[in-house]
Amino acid sequence: MPDAAAPLEDWLDKTETVQDLITPFPLAALAATLERSDPGGVVPPLWHWLYFLPVTPMGDVGPDGHARRGGFLPPVPLPRRMWAGGRLTFHAPLREGERAARTSTIAHIEDKTGRSGRLVFVTVQHRYAVDGETRIEEEHDIVYRDAPPPSAHAREDGQGAGRQGLASTAGRQDAAAAQRQAPAPQGEEWSRTLHPDPVLLFRYSALTFNSHRIHYDHPYVTGQEGYPGLIVHGPLIATLLLDLLHRERPDARLRAFAFRAMRPCFAGNALTVCGKPQAHGEIALWSKDHEGNLGMQATATVA
Repeated sequence: MPDAAAPLEDWLDKTETVQDLITPFPLAALAATLERSDPGGVVPPLWHWLYFLPVTPMGDVGPDGHARRGGFLPPVPLPRRMWAGGRLTFHAPLREGERAARTSTIAHIEDKTGRSGRLVFVTVQHRYAVDGETRIEEEHDIVYRDAPPPSAHAREDGQGAGRQGLASTAGRQDAAAAQRQAPAPQGEEWSRTLHPDPVLLFRYSALTFNSHRIHYDHPYVTGQEGYPGLIVHGPLIATLLLDLLHRERPDARLRAFAFRAMRPCFAGNALTVCGKPQAHGEIALWSKDHEGNLGMQATATVA
């Protein structure tokens, strides 16, 4: 492991492998949380995020609820960390009872300055395999940001996570461009409106062993991070987009999925997930908030 004082680039190509047993309870619990039938021993797309979870001792937890910097991920000296997006290829599903391995590699680190201050983008590649057979390949984009200035606590309206949502290995745009509110697309053929509340956020945090305080600690997220309320997990919104696809096309076999977080959704507000089939097996998926702003944009490719 590189020294914590080493340049961030020293973390490039760092690798770790974690094993986990695919047990039934997380599948049943998320099915109940999403109000859908039990998946019958097959791990649906994105539900693999219920496994391979880091178990951080309390003494190693930072003030935001995340593990302190400098373990597998580089010790980025910025206080705010968010899941910005990802790209996944599904070769075959994981199944209940299997012992699977996830091999993770730090693939990209970019340190830049935008209009909102310093930003550091980190891309982690994951490979999920059973007995050496690759089942899922994933690229996971993380963005780290400066703390908001004191004056921002009173006026930040949630546009910050949009500034965090544009990381991609194909080329990262200046995150400041996402400050502008972007209206969600129109013309959806499928839609479902939910009202995420603290109970839903608590359940998903518990199922993913995610102690990030922005999802459950209202005084912290408003007073320290400058947001107007509890933030709905980006991975949960991505899961809800594919849940919409499952409800509309339950027999579709997902081959690939790519998503970008553009703007956060907050507990207590309506969240609408939308979909529209495209050509060549692609399906456009997106979420919008109660004001019609684009929250997450995604593309699913089905066989």
